[in-house]
Formats: sequence, structure tokens, C-alpha cells
Amino acid sequence: MKAVVYTSESGFTKKCAEILSEKAGLPVYDLKTAISALAKGDEIIYLGWLMAGFIKGYKKAAKNFDVKAVCAVGMGTPGSQSTEKIKNQNHIGIVPVFYLQGGFDINKLHGLNKYMMSSMSKGVGKKLSEKPDKTVDEKDMLDLMLNGGDRVSEESISQVVSCLKGAKII
Repeated sequence: MKAVVYTSESGFTKKCAEILSEKAGLPVYDLKTAISALAKGDEIIYLGWLMAGFIKGYKKAAKNFDVKAVCAVGMGTPGSQSTEKIKNQNHIGIVPVFYLQGGFDINKLHGLNKYMMSSMSKGVGKKLSEKPDKTVDEKDMLDLMLNGGDRVSEESISQVVSCLKGAKII
């Protein structure tokens, strides 16, 4: 395994990648830097943020590297996202896929992403706030949309590292 590579828009995926890098004893690169710093076909672990179920940067990472594991980082609570669904939607083969909760900060987004998330937060936030019996996941999502926050968990990332070590990927 050569490195941990990531794409991050607001810093939460970067934070996950840096923790994973430290725990796995691997260097960490953003995707753009990795393409010039690593050799084509090098084995990597890839982390990308989720947008409408798609892992940002995954296609480009898979085109340039031998991706041995993928971590999708999103706003939902752990377990709220089906890794099989993520895997299928992103056309990921037989490599392990993990879901990690990141966070949300509208002020760190730019351009179209900021506009889309602002609109989504208002619409979904309004619906969620009006819902009388919210699940724990819905309460957490509403809190993130209204107040922002960081949900990156070293414990979740440690579990990913344990799985990757058990599978002899790292």
C-alpha cells in the first residue's frame, strides 16, 4: 500500500484521511497532488465526499491508481448509508467500501456546491423540523443542517483500519 488519497470540499474528508493516514502509517495526499507524486497504478486507499450518492473524485482516482479500499464521507450518521448502494452507484468492484460521517459547514463550500447545499438544507431542514417523530439520524441531520458541525470520529476510522489490517490490505 502506497498512500491514502482523498478529495475534500470543506475539510471533513481531509480530516478523516489524515487520521486514517496516521493510524495506518501511510502518507496522505489530496488527489491532485497524488497524481503527480505517485506512480500510475500505485495501490491506495481512497476517501471522497458523497454528493447525491456519488463519491467525488473516485473515478479519477480509479483511473490513475489501484484503489484497494474506499471510504465515502457524508453527513449521515454511521450506518445510515448502505455501503452496497454506494458501491453499486459508483461502480466499485470487489474492494471494501466504508462509510464515515464527516460534518457540514456551509461557509466552507463554494460556488454551485454552496448554492445546492444551501437550497437542500432549507428544503430538507424545513421538512425535518416539521416532522413530529424524528429518528436519531433525522435529529442529527437537522442539527448539522441548522448549526453545522464536525462528526469525524477517530473510533470509526480505527474500525476501518482494523478491517483493512484484518483483510491484509494494510
